[in-house]
Amino acid sequence: MKIVITGRKCSPRESFKERAEKKLAKIERFFGDEAEAKITATVEKSCQTVEITVMNSGMIFRAQERAENMNDALDRCVDSLVRQIRKNKTKLEKRMRSGAFEDIVDDSASVEEEKEYDLVRTKRVALKPQSVDEAILQMNMLGHEFYMFLNDASGLVSVVYRRTDGGYGLLEPDEE
Repeated sequence: MKIVITGRKCSPRESFKERAEKKLAKIERFFGDEAEAKITATVEKSCQTVEITVMNSGMIFRAQERAENMNDALDRCVDSLVRQIRKNKTKLEKRMRSGAFEDIVDDSASVEEEKEYDLVRTKRVALKPQSVDEAILQMNMLGHEFYMFLNDASGLVSVVYRRTDGGYGLLEPDEE
C-alpha cells in the first residue's frame, strides 16, 4: 500500500509516520499493494485531527477523528476504517482483494454486519440552474445538511453540504 502523509499547520514527526505505517498494515490485507492511503494530520488550538482516505479500485474509504494527541486520533481513525470494512464485509468481498476476509476474527458483538441497505424514501427534485451561493442559501433556508442543484457556472449537477467544522463543501462530478 502506498502511503502519503501530509500535515496541515504542522509537520508530522517521524515517530508518527512510523506508527501510521504500522497501523495501516492492519488494513493493507484487505486492499493489497495497489491501494493508496492519504493521511492528513491537522493541529488546531484545542485538539488534533487525523484524516485517512484509502483509495482502491474506484472505492474510497474515509475516516476522520479528533483527539488531544495525534497518535490517539490515528488509532481511532484506523479502528473506524476497520469497523466500516467489517460492517459492509459481504458487500465488499466481491470488490476487495481475494481472500482478504478469511482471517478476520468475528467481532459480531462490537460490529453488526449490515445485511441490506434500508432505503426508506425516494425523492425527486427539480433541478434549476443556481450559483453556489444561491444553493447554500436555499439549503440553509430548508434546514438541510446538503442540497443538490444544477450549477449555473459549470452546467453540472452539484451538491453543497454543511461540514462538521462549520464551513461548507461542494461536490461536483469528475469530468474524466
